[in-house]
Amino acid sequence: MLEIFAITAPIFLLIGIGYLAMLLRIANRERVQGVATFVLYIALPALVIRALTQSPIEEVFNLPYLLAYGGGSIAVFLLVLLIALRLQRRPLEVAALQALGTSASNSGFVGYPVAAMALGSPAAIFLALNMVVENLLVIPAALILAEVGRQGGQGVREVVRSTAVRLVRNPVLIGLTIGVSLALGGIELPVPVDTAIDMLADAAAPTALFVIGATLFGLRVRGMVGDVGQIVVGKLLLHPLAVLVAFLLLPGFDPLLVAGALIFACAPMISIYPLLGLRHGMEGVTAAALMVATLASFLTLSLVIWSLQGVGLLPAG
Repeated sequence: MLEIFAITAPIFLLIGIGYLAMLLRIANRERVQGVATFVLYIALPALVIRALTQSPIEEVFNLPYLLAYGGGSIAVFLLVLLIALRLQRRPLEVAALQALGTSASNSGFVGYPVAAMALGSPAAIFLALNMVVENLLVIPAALILAEVGRQGGQGVREVVRSTAVRLVRNPVLIGLTIGVSLALGGIELPVPVDTAIDMLADAAAPTALFVIGATLFGLRVRGMVGDVGQIVVGKLLLHPLAVLVAFLLLPGFDPLLVAGALIFACAPMISIYPLLGLRHGMEGVTAAALMVATLASFLTLSLVIWSLQGVGLLPAG
């Protein structure tokens, strides 16, 4: 078990450094926002471009992985949405945000760093695949439903249009487009450009973890235990289970694909979850859920890596 903690401990140490920097007032919200902007708009797109251009395109866009990870994610999204709407009688915008919290992983800031240490270079390919699922399926579905609920069902066409515009401007999707274009065209980047992309890609993981730690500083979980617990359990347990079942339904799955998908599915929800919650009056629940899920994922990620090694899907340390 010590070798498992050797994989996950550095990840959460970096998160702790971000938290400590805020506690000691070395950093503040404005500075952290600058680092977060660097990660989202520069480092992560560079990481995606590198993943797409350094591997054969048929390996990158792995259809079984997209079907299993995407199918498991959508299944959880719909299940939580229906429970919130039918059983708990929640408004549509609240139900959509709850469903988003259980089905969209923090692939770039948490999933990738852990997978990179556990799996090595294939982690970047899994990141690119997950970005497709999250940015083209799960997040748009949640945003559209939440906006429709917020506007009482009025202006659905405008909601879809505005969501599509935001997607076009998404830096990760821009990186995906550039990477796919280079890969399909067989275009090799000049050495200085390729080296710069490598340097930026290498910076993605540590800076992302620092941002997560700094973001957690000051968050509180008071009077929201029920809602927070439901979202956290859905994300850290139900989402990985659904992804695993989806893979088992596919014939002849690759063990490496299963290992990568489960590690990413066990990551906490996307880091912008509280920002999305703020627009819909759920900033307290979404922020608290992010904090609890991020802390709890230290155990769940360690356990899933240990389990994957136990069943032979990952090499023992």
